[in-house]
Amino acid sequence: MHITLIAGAVALAAAAMTTDPGPANPSEPTLAQVKAAAQKYRDVKQALADGYIQDPSGMCETAAMMGKPAKLGAMGIHYFRPDLLGITAPPNPRVDGTSTYTDFHKPAVLLYEPEADGSMKLVGVENLVFEKAWKAAGHKQPPTFHGVPFDHMVDNPATRIDEAHGFMPHYDRHVWVIRQNPNGVFAQYNPNVTCKYAKRMHMAAAARK
Repeated sequence: MHITLIAGAVALAAAAMTTDPGPANPSEPTLAQVKAAAQKYRDVKQALADGYIQDPSGMCETAAMMGKPAKLGAMGIHYFRPDLLGITAPPNPRVDGTSTYTDFHKPAVLLYEPEADGSMKLVGVENLVFEKAWKAAGHKQPPTFHGVPFDHMVDNPATRIDEAHGFMPHYDRHVWVIRQNPNGVFAQYNPNVTCKYAKRMHMAAAARK
């Protein structure tokens, strides 16, 4: 019976990742509302003007980098609002923050795909909260969006891969409202996103300096 219950829970979680359950409460935006709000940032210059900054590593993250099957795709390059994440200092030794912000009306993180001409194309959005701050606020369970728990990201020092992407232990949730994701709107990676032009993007940026 116990095994059956676990299997059922896994199946429900997998289904939720593929089919959106919809808002869990009136305060949550629908996916259509998240997409509408994100349209403003199709031009990365607008994101920069509103306080988003590019991940200092400049890394275009792929599933293969994290030791996962390459067919899962990529996340792209992250642009984030330090104030919404509660980040007030450089990494020491990892990026850390104090915020418990989870509002997808204005997500704290934007996901961009580097293009062949060196430009950036918006593909999705994300929210991220640091585990220590979340638990200090009295939360016993991970944050959720549309009833789906955020992914828990923590580095395993026994591996060569940095599973937390240079961040302290945290919860995050990707929402693919711009670039369709066949793996589900809440999947971590998107096979329709590529990082093949990331190097060209850096070369174009250097040429503009």
